[in-house]
Amino acid sequence: MKTLANNASLIIIDDDQPLREQLGRVMGRRGYTVSLAGSLEEAKLILSDHSFEFAIVDMKLGDGYGLDLVNLLKAANDNMRIVMLTGYGNIATAVAAIKHGAVDYLTKPADADMIDNALRQREGSELALPEDPMSPDRVKWEHIQRVFSECGNNVSETARRLRMHRRTLQRILAKHAPRG
Repeated sequence: MKTLANNASLIIIDDDQPLREQLGRVMGRRGYTVSLAGSLEEAKLILSDHSFEFAIVDMKLGDGYGLDLVNLLKAANDNMRIVMLTGYGNIATAVAAIKHGAVDYLTKPADADMIDNALRQREGSELALPEDPMSPDRVKWEHIQRVFSECGNNVSETARRLRMHRRTLQRILAKHAPRG
């Protein structure tokens, strides 16, 4: 574990309090000066008084989407390095996050090493490929879980949005997540 030479400022924006606090402690030990926010509104208040070099932002917060903060973060510091976190991997939102200015998009649970490496990655350098990328079955399962969650766990609505038969969806939801 490398520590930063100059106590770089980092804001962590995540509505999962235990995760936010644990990640804050770990990143503090790695040399970051850490500020924590649990919502979009709390983040906006902190950002009105402070500027940061780095940000870790959860994609889905209790009061909105972390993606809505990326433009605000980049406006405060155009060189800010932003890593988006999400509970559900989704290629479309990953692309949107990168287009808005995030440097990486990681699915939870992302360990501190992965996050720290993404924050420190410099432009033009090659990205390290994950040692164990998600399988296509896992990506599909995570997408279904995300849509199911967004539909308030309503099977019929989820099946309609995914354009699949309700019984097929029920069988998929009854199974455990695929490995990898």
